[in-house]
Amino acid sequence: MSMLTTMKRLAAGAALFGAAAVATAAVGQQMQFFRIGTGGTAGTYFPIGGLLANAISSPPGSRSCADGGACGVEGLIATAVASNGSVGNINAIQGGSLESGFTQSDVAFWAYTGTGVYEGKPKVENLRVIANLYPETIHLVARKGANIKSVADLKGKRVSLDEPGSGTLVDAKLILAAYGLTEKDVEAEYLKPNQAGERMRDGGMDAFFFVGGYPAGAIAELASSSGIDLVPISGPEAEKILGEYKFFAKDTVPADTYKGVGQVETISVNAQWVTSASQPDELIYGITKALWNDNTRKLLDSGHAKGKAIKTDTALQGLGVPLHAGAEKFYKEAGLLK
Repeated sequence: MSMLTTMKRLAAGAALFGAAAVATAAVGQQMQFFRIGTGGTAGTYFPIGGLLANAISSPPGSRSCADGGACGVEGLIATAVASNGSVGNINAIQGGSLESGFTQSDVAFWAYTGTGVYEGKPKVENLRVIANLYPETIHLVARKGANIKSVADLKGKRVSLDEPGSGTLVDAKLILAAYGLTEKDVEAEYLKPNQAGERMRDGGMDAFFFVGGYPAGAIAELASSSGIDLVPISGPEAEKILGEYKFFAKDTVPADTYKGVGQVETISVNAQWVTSASQPDELIYGITKALWNDNTRKLLDSGHAKGKAIKTDTALQGLGVPLHAGAEKFYKEAGLLK
């Protein structure tokens, strides 16, 4: 079964889970819904969001954790919502159409401070962090035979930079600039990785950017069916990016992560789970506690390759945005924060 098919089934299962929970809710018990904005279904945010939604949910009438039932927040039904990604999720949280969402650490920092991509826009001062999750690797995927060995080789090529509203688009522009290129130097398109991969498979796309945890489903399928090159983001240009933007870090995609691709040096940002300061402290405290219980640990370890990287050891790393008061309370009680 392909990873993409698995993720689609996960989404369907989440929908059925929610419907069943509503149908079986005990009369008079309070029920609360909590949406997690993720990304496209071919990326990493979506399956991780599905795992966390299941972990923090505990529908009315369900067995308690002590009795072998759900170990989430009592009365809570969480759902993972496909979206455009980081920028879109933050904007939706600010507008009230999402209770929480995943975002890249750089985009969160820019939104909170009104800098970078949010320059000239109102600061999202009510943005708060629940947890730092895992490193998001910047992939530059090239078509076999396109002769793209460096970012500089993208000049004049057909390149997808991802959709407007995505953190990938923001980072792709920064990377192009570090190599002396702009959007005008490439034949830019703005597609999600699964769409870009289909175009590449048909010979209509030379390269595309994707920021997310490896292995990414769309890239893995493309590597298996058509073969790909993964272009390194390294050297003095990468060092310049690392020096200017502290939220980037060196990263390595291990050999054979994708079929036929050796070890590749690149850079990464962090994926973070954010919410609004207006969300109740008690609710976010319960969600944070459910995130780090033993039941969730098992779900993360078995549910996705990147789930193993979501650990309390790194939950507070690279935060450029304040913690939500409810999350802060949990981390202090757990001895992770003074």
